[in-house]
Amino acid sequence: MRDPPLILVVDDVPDNVDILQMRLEAQGYEVVTAPDGLEALEKIRELTPDLVLLDVMMPKLDGIETVKRLKADASDVVGGLEAGGDDYLTKPVDHAALSARVRAMLRIKALHDTVQQQAAELAGWNRTLEERVAAQLGEIEKVGRLKRFLAPQLAEMIVSTGDEGILESHRRDIVVVFCDLRGYTSFAEIGEPEEVWGVLREFHAAVGPLVTRFEGTLDHFSGDGLMVYFNDPLPCPDPAERAVRMAVEMRTAVGGLMSGWRRRGFDLGFGIGVAQGYATLGRIGFEERVDYTAIGTVTNLAARLCGEARDGQILLSKRVATAVEGGVALEEIGSLALKGLSQAVAVYNVAGEVSG
Repeated sequence: MRDPPLILVVDDVPDNVDILQMRLEAQGYEVVTAPDGLEALEKIRELTPDLVLLDVMMPKLDGIETVKRLKADASDVVGGLEAGGDDYLTKPVDHAALSARVRAMLRIKALHDTVQQQAAELAGWNRTLEERVAAQLGEIEKVGRLKRFLAPQLAEMIVSTGDEGILESHRRDIVVVFCDLRGYTSFAEIGEPEEVWGVLREFHAAVGPLVTRFEGTLDHFSGDGLMVYFNDPLPCPDPAERAVRMAVEMRTAVGGLMSGWRRRGFDLGFGIGVAQGYATLGRIGFEERVDYTAIGTVTNLAARLCGEARDGQILLSKRVATAVEGGVALEEIGSLALKGLSQAVAVYNVAGEVSG
């Protein structure tokens, strides 16, 4: 609504118009006039006044027909109100009553304008909220996909910054941890499917949270085994130490499950291999399914060390052993000829807990 409000006075009697205009302008309103309903309709379309004061009896187009054309229906007082008129005064006009009615109608108009404005604002807020919810759902879905192989904090960082460049193909020196259950193949062959499923769930529940806690990158689960690496996608200052600390805690966690498994007749053990070397890393897959993986001899070495490990052993390559010596008790196994590797490899076993 304007400030001051604009009032259109429609009457064919000039004296009435002059008096109304003088009194309304004295009260601070802006006033325009029209001598009949036809001209009133033109001025309403042109000026969109805040309030229209219509006489009923006028030439060309009376007040009732004017209201009907603006809104709809009727004749006389009731007809005028049903046609869309909001109030009615009889002549001679009581100017005090007129002023009161004008103020009341303008208050109603102001409230109407406020409601319309708030409705428009609410619609805008709803659109914004819908857009934000859609964007947040998209981010949650994206974080969920990334958390399948990245530490949660890294997945959230990538989504929040919008920078997935670190996931593109690149070469880096990494530490790889490969672990699996000893005797799993025989167990899966003779065990009931529900028993095998239950063991895998317990195993994954024990080792999975440790990958997250040590901020490792989970390459994949493979039945009873999993591969984790450190120093990628984000570099870390102590990849070998983190890898060995995680391996030791995994050994402890799975060791806590062994007694229960053995009571149920499950002859299972647990071994780990840890190696360090260069690999090519990045996203691989197709449009509907993408994983993040590492390709290189170091992953094969970690897998072969894991395969050689007896129950409870954590076998390390020489680079890893050199990086953590002094912080953990190591036992030299000697050089082993491992499948898929042309030369024998110096191997060490983690004989105790990590100090510090």
